[in-house]
Amino acid sequence: MRVLITGNQGYLGTVMTEVLTAEGHSVTGLDSGYFADCVMGAAPTDPVTINKDLRDVTPDDLAGIDAVIHLAALSNDPLGYLEPGITHDINHHASVRLARAAKEAGVSRYLYASTCSVYGAAGDGLVTEDAELNPLTPYAESKVRVEADVAELADSSFSPVFLRNATAFGFSPRLRADIVLNNLVGHAVYTGDVRVLSDGTPWRPLVHARDIALAFSLSLSAPTEAIHCAAFNVGSELNNVTVAEIAEAVVDAVPGSKLLITGENGADPRSYRVDFSAIRKALGYEAQWSIADGAVELTREYQAAGITGDEFFSRFTRLTHLEKLQAAGVLDDSMRRLPVGS
Repeated sequence: MRVLITGNQGYLGTVMTEVLTAEGHSVTGLDSGYFADCVMGAAPTDPVTINKDLRDVTPDDLAGIDAVIHLAALSNDPLGYLEPGITHDINHHASVRLARAAKEAGVSRYLYASTCSVYGAAGDGLVTEDAELNPLTPYAESKVRVEADVAELADSSFSPVFLRNATAFGFSPRLRADIVLNNLVGHAVYTGDVRVLSDGTPWRPLVHARDIALAFSLSLSAPTEAIHCAAFNVGSELNNVTVAEIAEAVVDAVPGSKLLITGENGADPRSYRVDFSAIRKALGYEAQWSIADGAVELTREYQAAGITGDEFFSRFTRLTHLEKLQAAGVLDDSMRRLPVGS
């Protein structure tokens, strides 16, 4: 299948490209290049990539494509709070324009990377795809709006699929250090402390980057009637854990590290446990990676990287990296690339 992946030079996109290429798909990328150089270890092999801002995509960019996997987004809650207007411009409006362009270009399948954080504060019960959506951040709110707007485009020739990923973890050559497990392992390796700033009680569903890629792969090959305009939670009930339990897995993986639950930021209102039975039933999906497996993997990769803690947190933290690009005159205030030499 001819697949276009937006955000192919990002954390999930780099893994997704590797997985789908190995399965025999013909992959084209589309990426603005914000994080192309944020590489840990050996540089990945990118497919042919359209270097373009998501906000400028046209149907011509999608000619000959069978399916679009839309991953590109400003995907950091602190950034969303700092620049909510830009977050909605890129994450919401540009995502809907991309879907319209895909439909106009004759693309038949549109796989959208949504998030389980659309459920917000859902309590202790397992939430299904039919649960009330209660987004608590601009990032999550933008995802809710895209799902609603793109669903209206669905018809017999255009099938959107909304994959609500649990919080990602695990190694990618283009790492993110600002998601919970990746971050806690980084602190353990580089400082010796596993520091939890909340009280540790909120529930989080987690899923490995490769298990996310598996869900998208199955969605590409599934019969249309199994996925047409459907939403699927992506993850495993075994990885519904509290933040404190995540931290304890990190302590187990990093010898000599110690757990510090400070509670200095108070209770986190985002707390939810998720039911993943729908994707198992519809697609035969089974997540393969446990949190403990991921903590061990990340520890191994971080220790092999040979970089300092300062390098780790500055290079692989999204907000910090984007602020550096703005300060260097690479990006303007709207997160658009400036002409070289401007």
